[in-house]
Amino acid sequence: MLKKILIANRGAIARRIVRACSELRLQSVVVYSPADIQAPYIGEATEAHPLTGNASKDSYLDQDQIMSIAHKCRADGIHPGYGFMSENAGFAQRVIDEGLTFIGPSPKWLAQMGDKVSARAAMSEMGMPVFPGSELITDIAEAEAFAQREGFPLVVKPAGGGGGMGMQVVHEKAQLGQALRQAKAIASKAFAASGVYLERWIEAPRHIEFQIMADQKGNAIHLFERECSVQRRHQKLIEESPAPGIDSQALLQQAQASAAICAKLGYDNLGTIETLYTLSGEVGFLEMNTRIQVEHGVTEAVTGLDLVQLQITLAAGGSLPTQVKREGFAIEARLYAEDPETQFPSTGTLNVFRPPKLFAVRVETGYQEGQVVSQYYDPMLAKIIAKGTTREQAIGRLLIALKAFKVQGVRTNASLLMQVLQDPAFLRGEVDTHIIQRIQNEKKTGKN
Repeated sequence: MLKKILIANRGAIARRIVRACSELRLQSVVVYSPADIQAPYIGEATEAHPLTGNASKDSYLDQDQIMSIAHKCRADGIHPGYGFMSENAGFAQRVIDEGLTFIGPSPKWLAQMGDKVSARAAMSEMGMPVFPGSELITDIAEAEAFAQREGFPLVVKPAGGGGGMGMQVVHEKAQLGQALRQAKAIASKAFAASGVYLERWIEAPRHIEFQIMADQKGNAIHLFERECSVQRRHQKLIEESPAPGIDSQALLQQAQASAAICAKLGYDNLGTIETLYTLSGEVGFLEMNTRIQVEHGVTEAVTGLDLVQLQITLAAGGSLPTQVKREGFAIEARLYAEDPETQFPSTGTLNVFRPPKLFAVRVETGYQEGQVVSQYYDPMLAKIIAKGTTREQAIGRLLIALKAFKVQGVRTNASLLMQVLQDPAFLRGEVDTHIIQRIQNEKKTGKN
């Protein structure tokens, strides 16, 4: 087993990994930029080491700094969390080459699944349904030929990205050239790779993902599904399990099939198969995330498993759980420091920051009162996860928690989250990726 783990990340996930290390009786090492010097996990970890810059490229993306600290403190493992270098195959290989354990899947899986065209091909070959898509697009002629075959609407996607960044929806041929240029420019800046491809655009789909766990012996299991359709700008805001309004047996079969594919491929740690469901019931592979997800707490709440501890154990050569069952309902909301109307980030000092302490409610945060919310990083303040014996009870507990969460100094999206949680269609389980847009449009027009 590992003895000391360096956490190459920040915020809620850094604090979450510190907690997992403590419960496994492992030493934890956190790194922090000057902007994060007030973070609560700095005092909670076994060790804390400063980074020299605030911008991501000068801090949490600086491989040389991270590896230097890892060797200095004699860590034997590195946990990348999510975002930053969590899916960077080059970084994972460097960690291994320098004699440490990378807590995640093997670098080859980060590389293959990090390239969306490659991931689609691999999954399709193994029998996973995929919606029509192109190879890498090298010029406008290839794009127009694909559009001629498949028709519109289409979406231009960066091959090496994720989280919806750089996606451009195209409804007619005249928009194609500009969409390609914009997607390539964003991809080059955000992911240091300008490759893009085309895919059939699905209007208002359901976004369902399946949590997979695999070991180094060729075994894989599923931990059921999560419903992730409540999004803004292709970024998830509310997630839950079980997914409402879809046949549970069909979801179970898809989860089992996803785990079987991962076992056949030889995948070897935690991963998430993301899919889209159309209104007519079609399902298609979207991407595979080769890391812990922001919304992992939803699965933990309904299975009773600690996914971060399992990541660490599996990376050290450990075994999968022998029995997994799901009980109850869980739902998570992401509380952001942002204007609820414009959805632009809000920065400032957290003059008041008091997470609620309520039964069956868990709060994950990397902030504390008096801390500054800077412009340098993602503005997520906290994740609030509520569990109940029914979906209605879980939603009610989450609503109470959001109302009880006291924040002053920055604006938050709490009012938007509460709007969604009280929306009649949402309460009926009728969700899709356009639900927030519809709710906001109804508010503007005065409809109920």
